[in-house]
Order: sequence, then structure tokens, then C-alpha cells
Amino acid sequence: MSAWWFILVGALVTYAWRGAGVALSGRIDPNSALMRWTACVAYALLAGLITRLIVAPQGALGETALWMRLVAAGISLLVYFLCRRSIPLGVAAGAGSLMIMTALP
Repeated sequence: MSAWWFILVGALVTYAWRGAGVALSGRIDPNSALMRWTACVAYALLAGLITRLIVAPQGALGETALWMRLVAAGISLLVYFLCRRSIPLGVAAGAGSLMIMTALP
């Protein structure tokens, strides 16, 4: 079987779900209990992934000390809140501080 068939089927499935989302989006109440629950699950998953990256990382991040990762996370949160909830600035501050700490002896 040709790889083009897999690409075609994958594209059709992707666009079918996108089309269904567009068709149903006008009927969904963003303040409904289901949508609030969905948002809570999304935030919980994100918090779990971030916690896992800090507490039990793999690869190159796993070679850094736990205290460095915790300090970088704290700096990231501090900058995020001080800069009017700017995600790019918070992420840059956390990554930058971790790079600086690992570069120092």
C-alpha cells in the first residue's frame, strides 16, 4: 500500500473533525458544566506534565539538580506574575535562569 493513501486518509479524518467542530461550535455553550470540566481537565493535565518535568525529568534535564529546576520554576512564576501574566516572558525567564545556573560552577 502506498504512503499516499495513509496521507490522504489522515487528511480526510483531520478535516472531518475540524469540520464537525466548526459545525457544532455555534451550539456549544462555553459556560456549560461540560466545557468548564473540559477546561479543568486541560489545566490539570498541563500541571501534571509540568510537575513531572520538574520532579522526574528525563534526558539532559534529568542531569540538572532538583534545586536548580525548582529555582528556575520559581523565577518563571515570579516573572510571569510580575509581567502581567506573560507566558513568553515567564518561559524565557525560567529557561534562561536554568541555563545560567547550569553554566556556573
